[in-house]
Amino acid sequence: MTDLPYTLLSCGMSLDGFLDDSSEWRLLLSNEADFDQVDEVRAHSDAILVGAATIRNDDPRLLVRSAARIRQRLDRGLLEQPVKVTLTNRAKLDPGACFFTHGSAPRLVYCASDTVDMAAEQLGSVATVVDAGQPVEAAEVCADLYRRGVRRLMVEGGGEVHTQFLTEGLADELRLVVAPVFVGDRDATRFVGPGSFPFSGRRRARLVETRPIGDVVLLRYALSERYTDTAWS
Repeated sequence: MTDLPYTLLSCGMSLDGFLDDSSEWRLLLSNEADFDQVDEVRAHSDAILVGAATIRNDDPRLLVRSAARIRQRLDRGLLEQPVKVTLTNRAKLDPGACFFTHGSAPRLVYCASDTVDMAAEQLGSVATVVDAGQPVEAAEVCADLYRRGVRRLMVEGGGEVHTQFLTEGLADELRLVVAPVFVGDRDATRFVGPGSFPFSGRRRARLVETRPIGDVVLLRYALSERYTDTAWS
């Protein structure tokens, strides 16, 4: 079997399963205490992955914020910041997005075979462009990341990426935070879309932690036999 990174999916969603609403402003579902917990997970990650739609819609920086955690990374011989990774079939990304312009981390853009040349022309000065198949194959992306030294991969969305990783059995752990709000917007993005998931019907994911963090609730699930409590410590 091909070696793959230990992969954690991290997500915050509403009570009715949405990641955001359809307005032009980002809906903040979590709180500062949980953002700090996410920062801790990022600090122990070798790479952070998001889909291209997340870059276009949310413009995330994907950085470890805590100076103390950055120092701890450097003390462990790690890069100052985790590698930034994105997947895209269309390769239509703004090189001025925060993903590309903030932080010192290397940036990897995995794109479909027929868009490699266009992506290299548009993004080659700010990222390494990698051919990931036609269409983009998440399993090959994970295998390539492992070959590049990534052992702990944090996936932060969006819904299409979460669906792909879950349906293809690429996730070892799910960190799900539920916010005390309803979105009720049929045009908004859900946590996952339709698909054939490994945990459905008679097979249930194993709940390993439930914890309130202020007004949100953290649910952690083990999704593979590789799950370990110490992966992010």
